[in-house]
Amino acid sequence: MGGGLGFLLLLIFLCVRVWVRKAKVPSRSGAQLVCKPSALATYLESQCQALKSLCEASWPWRALPTLQTLASMMGPLDSRVHFVRTYLQLSDEGLVALDWAVGPAQQKRRQTSTICSTPVLLLVPNSFGKVTRNISKLCHVALLHGYHPVVFNRRGQNGCPLSTTALQPYGDPADLREAIQYIRSQRPGALLFAVGESTGAGLLFSYLGECGSSSHLTAAGCISPIFDPRGWFEAGCPWLWQQLLLMSQKVWLSRFATVLGEVLPLDRFFGGQSLRELEEVLFCQAQTWDLYWERNNPLRDVDEVAVPVLCICSQDDPMCGAPRDTLPRDLFETNPYFFLVLTQGGGHCGFFKDSLGGAFWSHEVLLEFFHSTVDFLLTEDKLKGQAKKRGPRPVLKVTQDRSGCRQESCCPHNTPDIYSWQRSYTH
Repeated sequence: MGGGLGFLLLLIFLCVRVWVRKAKVPSRSGAQLVCKPSALATYLESQCQALKSLCEASWPWRALPTLQTLASMMGPLDSRVHFVRTYLQLSDEGLVALDWAVGPAQQKRRQTSTICSTPVLLLVPNSFGKVTRNISKLCHVALLHGYHPVVFNRRGQNGCPLSTTALQPYGDPADLREAIQYIRSQRPGALLFAVGESTGAGLLFSYLGECGSSSHLTAAGCISPIFDPRGWFEAGCPWLWQQLLLMSQKVWLSRFATVLGEVLPLDRFFGGQSLRELEEVLFCQAQTWDLYWERNNPLRDVDEVAVPVLCICSQDDPMCGAPRDTLPRDLFETNPYFFLVLTQGGGHCGFFKDSLGGAFWSHEVLLEFFHSTVDFLLTEDKLKGQAKKRGPRPVLKVTQDRSGCRQESCCPHNTPDIYSWQRSYTH
């Protein structure tokens, strides 16, 4: 499979080589920040230097969003990052995997006090399985900035065993909610941030909307989110991506064909010619397509989101067809919790700074957003006094005790103390 992808990349390169010489490279321009005017928005614009810097690679490849996307989603992983996996048994006996990223500096730091105070960055990859270069690079950068990154792997994906016949629907946050509760039980004093990639952002949206002010997150970010997944499944993404994703899904599910074949018509799955057909086979045996999306639309509870969320999108995103037509600008212009960074180039999750092998501009923006948000909230607490005396404000209230660990009320859905060594193990 790896050789086939390499050949595909080479073929695309040869086909566009002549065109590149004639292509008009977009002019240098900063990112556009779309949001509702607020004190936090003003603070972000003044403090986030990455928003003012060049948001696109200053070389000809930025005129080729498809190659940027391929390099981001299917390029080699960052060899400087290693993962320690924890399997978590869920309430229905299903399994999800949490991959804790570690680097040389992280391996030397094992003191309890350090672990308590180190902020955790939860990464939600796309819904098609493999960890991408975009995710692994973000893990490396986050480690350098003092975060402890952890990657959430769905049931049966990225080497996680499938212990039940239940798969995770597109926008059902139940598994993610339990994973976050477990993380909080293991890192009770740590600030928690989250980033969703591509279709993984939909799962993060669902979680934030369903849990509201009990999400336990300080802030969140989404890289190239698909805001209208139902329309995306129905219209079909461009041919190249349709074929790659179809192949990926069929290869992934072939590992579990024996057990899932007892409850699903897998002959229809493997014969499917569109992503919609595959999704219907997996999740619409006992419900209609309309009901499925009524329950799994990522933005169904968006008005309940109660933490700052930064979305980074490109106008030349090749996977979303016409991003301008699918961007919910009204959401960002009317909801004080949502911020949109809109760039001219970058493809899908391919916001490279200088070259296809270089750093990601989007990672710098997200980490700066998290840092600036925390600074703003703490400054507000100092200026306004105790949080109880404050009136309603469009930002999350964060308090800290003397040890620097955040104090939070428990999420009503679960409680951290339900987890023990009997429900998770690490290798």
